[in-house]
Amino acid sequence: MVRLNLLLLVLIVVSALALITSQHQSRKLYSELQVEQAAAKRFEEEIARLQVEQSSWSTPSRIEKVARERLAMRIPEASRIRVLGTEASVAGAPK
Repeated sequence: MVRLNLLLLVLIVVSALALITSQHQSRKLYSELQVEQAAAKRFEEEIARLQVEQSSWSTPSRIEKVARERLAMRIPEASRIRVLGTEASVAGAPK
């Protein structure tokens, strides 16, 4: 009977230690999960900010302003503009 009690006591102690280890690991992993979720949220905010910035940099008025000021580009005169059609519209056109 003493052996059985001793065996049960050892099993209870091992079970308690396993439970403590499991709970500790669970809390540690949950803490890491929260850190990674916070990082993911920061990245999502950064992506949203960059998308807004990209859309403001690529507005047609800004592109035209940069082309005029930095590249010294200008709109061509109307007499120098030629409109070309596609092959299908050119083939059907009279000569």
